Amino acid sequence: MLDSWTDFGDEAEELSKKIADLIKLRVKEMNIPRFKVVVQVNIGQKKDQGVLLTSRCLWSNLDNYATASYQDEKIWATAITFAIYTE
Repeated sequence: MLDSWTDFGDEAEELSKKIADLIKLRVKEMNIPRFKVVVQVNIGQKKDQGVLLTSRCLWSNLDNYATASYQDEKIWATAITFAIYTE
């Protein structure tokens, strides 16, 4: 599906939402109590340019995050999952 994309539009938005929902569901299946899960997914088209994504948060000593990236000759994607401790 992604190999045939020549222009990004609503398809990329829907795909990023689906990926974020799937990640959130899988993390919640781990049944980690007292943590709020926030997932951010970015998908972009490579057109001879570079992209750098960063994130800053005010963390407690129990908060954490995980990140995963993918790229090929046409697209790049990054998913960041935040686990925020709540009392």
